[in-house]
Amino acid sequence: MPRPYPPEFRARAVALVRSGTHVKQTAYELGISAGCLHEWLKQDRVDRGEITGVPASESADLRAARKRIRELERELAIIRQAATFLAEDKPHPKGFTR
Repeated sequence: MPRPYPPEFRARAVALVRSGTHVKQTAYELGISAGCLHEWLKQDRVDRGEITGVPASESADLRAARKRIRELERELAIIRQAATFLAEDKPHPKGFTR
């Protein structure tokens, strides 16, 4: 898993490239890969609306929503298992054919 960098560090790196320094030189000076810096630049362009894509703020909301959906699905699976387990012990009503 890649090492997370603080948002201030990312913003500073993007600002350096936007001010005119080369991507490879900036990446080398900051100790990161040029590919990583290119991704940050691309995300910055998306956030500014220069290119299409999912802004960082929406992507964080989407991650949180997906996490919540997974939690709810787990809870629902547990409830369904419990309902199945508890339904086995109930006596069947008169005339029940199953």
